[in-house]
Formats: sequence, structure tokens, C-alpha cells
Amino acid sequence: MKHVTLPLGEAPTVVNAGIGVHGVSTDHDVFRLPDLWQLHLYHYDGALSLGPSLHPIRPGHVSLVPPNTEVHFHYRGRSEHFYVHLRLHDSATARLVPVMQDAAAESARLADLLRHAVAAMPTSPPRATAEVWTALWRIAELPGDEGTGRRHPFVTAAQSYIEEHLAGPLSVPDVARAVGISHTHLTRVFRTETGRTVVSYIRHRRLQRARHLLLSSTLSITAIAAAVGITDLQAFNKSCRRELGASPRDIRAGLSTGPDRPEP
Repeated sequence: MKHVTLPLGEAPTVVNAGIGVHGVSTDHDVFRLPDLWQLHLYHYDGALSLGPSLHPIRPGHVSLVPPNTEVHFHYRGRSEHFYVHLRLHDSATARLVPVMQDAAAESARLADLLRHAVAAMPTSPPRATAEVWTALWRIAELPGDEGTGRRHPFVTAAQSYIEEHLAGPLSVPDVARAVGISHTHLTRVFRTETGRTVVSYIRHRRLQRARHLLLSSTLSITAIAAAVGITDLQAFNKSCRRELGASPRDIRAGLSTGPDRPEP
């Protein structure tokens, strides 16, 4: 077993969370949880085997094991890890993720989330659930191998940068520079992954945010235009008509007949 399908559309049910200490009296443990998933974030060197699959364990690695799976842990002396035992609920939102991954720079953030979850379990299980659900989403979005169905890390980084800077000037070179790749490389991978050019995506996200503000807030149209990085009201009006199918005033009045285009 090298990959698992991780349902993420509903909050998990966290049954237990803690810090496991192993390798003190034995260098090999075998067990399974009949009804629960296992999430581990490791602080040691060792190995995990599931059937014929052997996965090296290194500090900063994270694993997800589905219910009723026999696992073999091999230790090299005293070994500690964060663990969470949980139920995941079927949903339409699911990701294919490796059983074992190197969380790399993300491992410190995951450790903080799981530390908070462990501390919250005795007194505030809902808080623990929130921390673990966030951790699962972060794990699902770690840069992965080809074929896992996840996006290129440069595309994910570019989209994050765009979301944070929609209110200001944005150009493809700006985004490429922030991500750390060339303009040409970003253009190619972005179009391949999303089906849009970077410029088209920026325009799309600006107008989707504008639509939300027009329908859900009392901000003036001038303020909304500025909030999405389009300071020229005439340009904003034209962009709304082109992307959303109606003027800002008609959208606010609920008169838009344009398609509610899904995000890519």
C-alpha cells in the first residue's frame, strides 16, 4: 500500500490523540485499529511496513494508515511521535495521498497543530477536531509524486500569492518572482494545471471576490473595486459585465443573468 484516499469534506471524529513513546522495551511493534485511521508525525528514524510495502521513517515524516490495516513499526531505540486515532467520514471531497510523506518545512506547522490537538483533547474535543482537520488538509496539500492528482507546488504557491495580493498591482513577473521560477515556466505549468493563463486567473479571482462583496456586504462599489485591485470604475464595470454578465449595480440588485462560473 503506497497511497490512500483521504475524505476531507467533513470534520473527522478524533477519538484519541497523544505522544507515543516506543522502542524502549522492544524494537518491533505489530498492531491494527479495526475501525480507526492512524495519523502519525514522527521524530525518529525507523521503518513502517504495511503488507509488502516498506516505508522509511525519518524525523518530519507523516503517515496515514486506514482502518483495519496491520502495521509493523521498527524502531532504533527510544522513538517518539505524535499520533491521532480518528474516524473519517465519506464525502465527495477526497484526496489521494501517500501513506508516508516527508512534510519537510511543513512539519513544524503540523507539529504545532497536533500539539494543540493533544492539549485540547481532555477539555475541548471540538478544538482538537479543528486542529486535526486543518492538519489533514495541510497533509493532503503537501507537494506529492506525479499521479496523486494534486497540483504542482509552484501552481499552489502562485495561487496563494495571488489571493494575498488581489487588492494591489499584480503581474505575471511579480507572481513568478514570488514563487521563485521564471515567467515562462510559471506560464506553462499554470496553464497545464488550471486551464487558464495567469492573467485570466487573476482577473477571474478578482471578479469572484468582487461578486461576493457586492452580494454580501454594504461596501460601496468604489470601495469594492479598490479592494479587488481595479481602481478605475469604468474598467471595473466592463470587467463585471464581461466576467459576471452584469454591471456591479445589477449584480448587487440580484439582476445578474450571467453564469456563476466555478473556480478552476
